[in-house]
Amino acid sequence: SRTGIGERRVIGDHESLIDLATDAALNAVEMANWDVKTIDLIILATSTPEDLFGSAPKIQSNLGASNAFAFDLTAACSGFLFALVTASQYLASGSVKRAVVIGADQLSKWVDWDDRKTCVLFGDGAGAVALESSGDESGLIGYDLKSDGSKGGCLNLAQSNIFLDLVQGVSHQKGEYLPIKMEGKEVYKFAVKEVPIILGEILEKYQIKSENIDWLLLHQANQRILDAVASRFSIPKAKVLSNLKHYGNTSAATIPLMLDEAVRDHRIKSGDLIACSGFGAGLSWGAALFYWHGPH
Repeated sequence: SRTGIGERRVIGDHESLIDLATDAALNAVEMANWDVKTIDLIILATSTPEDLFGSAPKIQSNLGASNAFAFDLTAACSGFLFALVTASQYLASGSVKRAVVIGADQLSKWVDWDDRKTCVLFGDGAGAVALESSGDESGLIGYDLKSDGSKGGCLNLAQSNIFLDLVQGVSHQKGEYLPIKMEGKEVYKFAVKEVPIILGEILEKYQIKSENIDWLLLHQANQRILDAVASRFSIPKAKVLSNLKHYGNTSAATIPLMLDEAVRDHRIKSGDLIACSGFGAGLSWGAALFYWHGPH
Protein backbone atom coordinates (compact mmCIF):
# COMPACT_ATOMS: atom_id res chain seq x y z
CA SER A 1 0.00 0.00 0.00
CA ARG A 2 2.94 2.34 0.60
CA THR A 3 4.29 1.81 -2.91
CA GLY A 4 1.04 2.11 -4.86
CA ILE A 5 1.73 -1.17 -6.67
CA GLY A 6 -1.26 -3.49 -7.04
CA GLU A 7 -0.14 -5.98 -9.68
CA ARG A 8 2.77 -6.67 -12.03
CA ARG A 9 3.63 -8.62 -15.16
CA VAL A 10 6.23 -11.40 -15.35
CA ILE A 11 7.62 -12.81 -18.60
CA GLY A 12 6.48 -16.41 -19.09
CA ASP A 13 8.40 -19.43 -20.30
CA HIS A 14 7.04 -19.03 -23.82
CA GLU A 15 8.35 -15.49 -24.35
CA SER A 16 11.50 -13.42 -23.92
CA LEU A 17 12.57 -9.86 -23.26
CA ILE A 18 13.64 -9.57 -26.90
CA ASP A 19 10.11 -10.61 -27.93
CA LEU A 20 8.59 -7.87 -25.76
CA ALA A 21 11.09 -5.26 -26.95
CA THR A 22 10.50 -6.18 -30.60
CA ASP A 23 6.73 -5.90 -30.17
CA ALA A 24 7.07 -2.53 -28.43
CA ALA A 25 9.29 -1.22 -31.23
CA LEU A 26 6.85 -2.47 -33.88
CA ASN A 27 3.96 -0.74 -32.12
CA ALA A 28 5.89 2.55 -32.11
CA VAL A 29 6.88 2.21 -35.77
CA GLU A 30 3.29 1.40 -36.77
CA MET A 31 1.96 4.39 -34.82
CA ALA A 32 4.49 6.59 -36.65
CA ASN A 33 3.48 4.97 -39.96
CA TRP A 34 7.10 4.22 -40.88
CA ASP A 35 8.62 1.65 -43.18
CA VAL A 36 11.15 -0.27 -41.03
CA LYS A 37 13.74 0.16 -43.79
CA THR A 38 13.79 3.90 -43.04
CA ILE A 39 14.98 3.42 -39.45
CA ASP A 40 18.59 4.57 -39.02
CA LEU A 41 19.19 3.88 -35.32
CA ILE A 42 17.89 1.57 -32.59
CA ILE A 43 18.87 2.02 -28.95
CA LEU A 44 17.82 -0.52 -26.35
CA ALA A 45 17.92 0.77 -22.77
CA THR A 46 18.17 -2.29 -20.54
CA SER A 47 20.00 -3.65 -17.52
CA THR A 48 18.85 -7.22 -18.18
CA PRO A 49 19.91 -8.10 -21.74
CA GLU A 50 19.54 -11.66 -22.94
CA ASP A 51 23.05 -11.37 -24.35
CA LEU A 52 25.65 -9.36 -22.44
CA PHE A 53 27.26 -8.48 -25.76
CA GLY A 54 24.04 -6.75 -26.78
CA SER A 55 20.39 -7.51 -27.49
CA ALA A 56 19.61 -4.50 -29.70
CA PRO A 57 21.06 -6.08 -32.88
CA LYS A 58 18.71 -9.05 -32.46
CA ILE A 59 15.76 -6.66 -32.21
CA GLN A 60 17.02 -4.85 -35.31
CA SER A 61 17.02 -8.19 -37.14
CA ASN A 62 13.56 -9.13 -35.86
CA LEU A 63 12.19 -5.81 -37.09
CA GLY A 64 13.78 -6.19 -40.50
CA ALA A 65 15.39 -2.77 -40.03
CA SER A 66 18.37 -3.68 -42.19
CA ASN A 67 19.54 -0.07 -42.60
CA ALA A 68 19.75 0.66 -38.87
CA PHE A 69 22.68 0.31 -36.50
CA ALA A 70 21.74 -0.86 -33.02
CA PHE A 71 23.27 -0.94 -29.57
CA ASP A 72 22.41 -1.40 -25.90
CA LEU A 73 22.64 1.33 -23.27
CA THR A 74 22.70 0.57 -19.55
CA ALA A 75 21.64 3.16 -16.97
CA ALA A 76 19.16 1.11 -14.93
CA CYS A 77 15.90 2.94 -14.17
CA SER A 78 17.26 6.11 -15.79
CA GLY A 79 18.09 4.14 -18.93
CA PHE A 80 15.23 5.22 -21.16
CA LEU A 81 15.80 8.91 -20.47
CA PHE A 82 19.55 8.54 -21.09
CA ALA A 83 18.80 6.67 -24.35
CA LEU A 84 16.26 9.29 -25.42
CA VAL A 85 18.83 12.04 -24.98
CA THR A 86 21.49 9.98 -26.77
CA ALA A 87 19.21 9.42 -29.76
CA SER A 88 18.31 13.11 -29.83
CA GLN A 89 21.98 13.99 -30.24
CA TYR A 90 22.30 11.72 -33.26
CA LEU A 91 19.20 13.35 -34.73
CA ALA A 92 20.45 16.86 -33.98
CA SER A 93 23.79 16.11 -35.65
CA GLY A 94 22.05 15.13 -38.87
CA SER A 95 23.78 11.75 -38.96
CA VAL A 96 20.46 9.93 -38.58
CA LYS A 97 16.92 10.89 -39.54
CA ARG A 98 14.87 8.27 -37.72
CA ALA A 99 15.52 6.44 -34.46
CA VAL A 100 13.69 3.95 -32.29
CA VAL A 101 14.39 4.07 -28.55
CA ILE A 102 13.31 1.09 -26.46
CA GLY A 103 13.21 0.67 -22.70
CA ALA A 104 12.94 -2.98 -21.63
CA ASP A 105 13.79 -4.96 -18.52
CA GLN A 106 13.13 -8.37 -17.00
CA LEU A 107 13.94 -7.80 -13.34
CA SER A 108 11.82 -10.77 -12.23
CA LYS A 109 14.73 -13.09 -12.95
CA TRP A 110 17.10 -11.07 -10.75
CA VAL A 111 15.07 -10.59 -7.59
CA ASP A 112 15.27 -12.73 -4.48
CA TRP A 113 11.66 -13.86 -4.17
CA ASP A 114 12.15 -14.28 -0.42
CA ASP A 115 13.20 -10.63 -0.02
CA ARG A 116 10.07 -8.55 0.38
CA LYS A 117 12.09 -5.34 0.14
CA THR A 118 12.54 -6.00 -3.57
CA CYS A 119 10.36 -8.86 -4.82
CA VAL A 120 7.11 -6.91 -4.35
CA LEU A 121 8.32 -3.96 -6.43
CA PHE A 122 9.64 -5.13 -9.77
CA GLY A 123 7.89 -6.32 -12.91
CA ASP A 124 8.82 -7.04 -16.52
CA GLY A 125 7.97 -4.86 -19.49
CA ALA A 126 9.01 -3.00 -22.63
CA GLY A 127 8.05 0.27 -24.26
CA ALA A 128 9.36 2.25 -27.22
CA VAL A 129 9.20 5.57 -29.02
CA ALA A 130 9.87 6.53 -32.63
CA LEU A 131 11.85 9.74 -33.07
CA GLU A 132 12.65 11.69 -36.20
CA SER A 133 14.31 14.97 -37.00
CA SER A 134 11.86 17.63 -38.10
CA GLY A 135 12.22 21.06 -39.58
CA ASP A 136 10.63 23.74 -37.44
CA GLU A 137 8.83 21.62 -34.83
CA SER A 138 10.51 21.75 -31.45
CA GLY A 139 10.50 18.40 -29.66
CA LEU A 140 13.15 18.08 -26.99
CA ILE A 141 13.54 21.48 -25.33
CA GLY A 142 16.38 20.57 -23.00
CA TYR A 143 17.74 18.01 -20.56
CA ASP A 144 20.21 17.36 -17.76
CA LEU A 145 21.75 14.03 -16.74
CA LYS A 146 23.64 13.19 -13.55
CA SER A 147 25.43 10.29 -11.82
CA ASP A 148 26.86 9.64 -8.36
CA GLY A 149 28.76 6.36 -8.18
CA SER A 150 29.74 6.94 -4.56
CA LYS A 151 26.21 5.90 -3.56
CA GLY A 152 25.90 3.00 -5.99
CA GLY A 153 25.68 0.48 -3.17
CA CYS A 154 22.18 1.69 -2.31
CA LEU A 155 20.79 -0.19 -5.30
CA ASN A 156 22.75 -2.70 -7.32
CA LEU A 157 22.85 -6.04 -9.07
CA ALA A 158 26.46 -7.05 -8.49
CA GLN A 159 28.50 -9.83 -10.02
CA SER A 160 29.09 -12.74 -7.66
CA ASN A 161 32.57 -13.51 -6.38
CA ILE A 162 32.32 -17.27 -6.85
CA PHE A 163 35.48 -18.77 -8.28
CA LEU A 164 35.72 -22.20 -9.87
CA ASP A 165 38.49 -24.69 -9.30
CA LEU A 166 41.84 -24.06 -10.93
CA VAL A 167 42.06 -25.14 -14.54
CA GLN A 168 45.61 -25.43 -15.86
CA GLY A 169 46.76 -23.19 -13.02
CA VAL A 170 44.22 -20.45 -13.76
CA SER A 171 41.28 -19.54 -11.50
CA HIS A 172 38.04 -18.91 -13.39
CA GLN A 173 35.26 -16.76 -12.03
CA LYS A 174 31.74 -18.09 -12.39
CA GLY A 175 29.66 -15.78 -14.58
CA GLU A 176 26.76 -15.12 -12.24
CA TYR A 177 25.15 -12.14 -10.54
CA LEU A 178 23.74 -11.74 -7.07
CA PRO A 179 20.05 -10.82 -6.60
CA ILE A 180 19.04 -7.16 -6.59
CA LYS A 181 20.08 -5.40 -3.41
CA MET A 182 18.28 -2.22 -2.39
CA GLU A 183 18.32 0.09 0.59
CA GLY A 184 14.80 1.38 0.12
CA LYS A 185 14.90 4.29 2.55
CA GLU A 186 18.12 5.64 1.04
CA VAL A 187 16.78 5.37 -2.52
CA TYR A 188 13.57 7.12 -1.48
CA LYS A 189 15.47 9.97 0.19
CA PHE A 190 17.70 10.30 -2.89
CA ALA A 191 14.73 10.48 -5.26
CA VAL A 192 12.62 12.98 -3.32
CA LYS A 193 15.66 15.23 -2.91
CA GLU A 194 17.37 15.10 -6.31
CA VAL A 195 14.44 14.83 -8.72
CA PRO A 196 12.83 18.13 -7.64
CA ILE A 197 16.24 19.82 -7.78
CA ILE A 198 17.05 18.71 -11.32
CA LEU A 199 13.53 19.43 -12.57
CA GLY A 200 13.61 22.85 -10.95
CA GLU A 201 16.97 23.65 -12.53
CA ILE A 202 15.85 22.68 -16.02
CA LEU A 203 12.58 24.62 -15.70
CA GLU A 204 14.52 27.69 -14.61
CA LYS A 205 17.11 27.27 -17.37
CA TYR A 206 14.46 27.26 -20.09
CA GLN A 207 12.23 29.80 -18.32
CA ILE A 208 9.22 27.51 -18.07
CA LYS A 209 6.79 27.80 -15.17
CA SER A 210 5.56 24.62 -13.53
CA GLU A 211 1.94 25.64 -14.12
CA ASN A 212 2.63 25.46 -17.87
CA ILE A 213 3.50 21.75 -17.66
CA ASP A 214 0.76 19.61 -19.18
CA TRP A 215 2.05 16.31 -17.82
CA LEU A 216 4.55 15.15 -15.20
CA LEU A 217 6.06 11.87 -16.39
CA LEU A 218 8.36 10.25 -13.83
CA HIS A 219 9.99 6.86 -13.55
CA GLN A 220 7.34 4.66 -11.96
CA ALA A 221 9.15 3.49 -8.83
CA ASN A 222 6.89 4.41 -5.93
CA GLN A 223 3.66 6.41 -5.77
CA ARG A 224 4.90 8.35 -2.75
CA ILE A 225 7.86 9.60 -4.81
CA LEU A 226 5.53 10.71 -7.61
CA ASP A 227 3.28 12.50 -5.14
CA ALA A 228 6.20 14.18 -3.35
CA VAL A 229 7.71 15.55 -6.57
CA ALA A 230 4.34 16.79 -7.83
CA SER A 231 3.71 18.50 -4.50
CA ARG A 232 7.02 20.38 -4.69
CA PHE A 233 5.87 22.02 -7.93
CA SER A 234 2.18 22.32 -7.01
CA ILE A 235 1.29 20.08 -9.95
CA PRO A 236 -2.25 18.70 -9.53
CA LYS A 237 -2.73 14.95 -9.31
CA ALA A 238 -4.68 14.98 -12.58
CA LYS A 239 -1.47 15.98 -14.40
CA VAL A 240 0.69 13.25 -12.84
CA LEU A 241 0.94 10.17 -15.05
CA SER A 242 0.95 6.90 -13.11
CA ASN A 243 0.37 3.24 -13.97
CA LEU A 244 2.27 1.78 -11.01
CA LYS A 245 -0.91 0.11 -9.82
CA HIS A 246 -0.93 -2.19 -12.85
CA TYR A 247 2.73 -2.75 -13.77
CA GLY A 248 4.98 -1.97 -10.80
CA ASN A 249 8.56 -0.88 -11.37
CA THR A 250 9.70 -2.12 -14.79
CA SER A 251 12.98 -0.14 -14.64
CA ALA A 252 13.89 1.30 -18.06
CA ALA A 253 10.43 0.42 -19.40
CA THR A 254 8.32 2.53 -17.03
CA ILE A 255 8.51 5.86 -18.85
CA PRO A 256 7.84 4.60 -22.41
CA LEU A 257 5.07 2.28 -21.14
CA MET A 258 3.35 5.19 -19.41
CA LEU A 259 3.86 7.49 -22.41
CA ASP A 260 2.40 4.92 -24.80
CA GLU A 261 -0.61 4.32 -22.58
CA ALA A 262 -1.37 8.03 -22.18
CA VAL A 263 -1.05 8.69 -25.93
CA ARG A 264 -3.26 5.76 -26.90
CA ASP A 265 -6.04 6.70 -24.47
CA HIS A 266 -5.91 10.31 -25.74
CA ARG A 267 -4.77 11.94 -22.51
CA ILE A 268 -1.59 13.24 -24.15
CA LYS A 269 -2.29 15.32 -27.23
CA SER A 270 0.00 16.75 -29.87
CA GLY A 271 1.65 19.91 -28.58
CA ASP A 272 1.47 18.94 -24.90
CA LEU A 273 4.47 19.91 -22.76
CA ILE A 274 5.88 17.01 -20.74
CA ALA A 275 8.31 17.24 -17.83
CA CYS A 276 10.09 13.91 -17.53
CA SER A 277 12.53 12.48 -14.99
CA GLY A 278 14.22 9.12 -14.54
CA PHE A 279 16.19 8.02 -11.50
CA GLY A 280 17.66 4.87 -10.05
CA ALA A 281 20.69 2.64 -9.71
CA GLY A 282 24.13 4.02 -10.34
CA LEU A 283 23.06 6.20 -8.77
CA SER A 284 21.83 8.01 -11.87
CA TRP A 285 19.11 10.54 -12.57
CA GLY A 286 18.07 13.04 -15.17
CA ALA A 287 15.31 15.29 -16.45
CA ALA A 288 14.04 16.41 -19.81
CA LEU A 289 11.42 18.81 -21.13
CA PHE A 290 9.78 17.99 -24.43
CA TYR A 291 6.70 18.62 -26.52
CA TRP A 292 4.77 15.64 -27.75
CA HIS A 293 4.40 15.77 -31.53
CA GLY A 294 2.67 12.73 -32.86
CA PRO A 295 -0.62 10.89 -33.20
CA HIS A 296 -3.54 12.05 -31.04
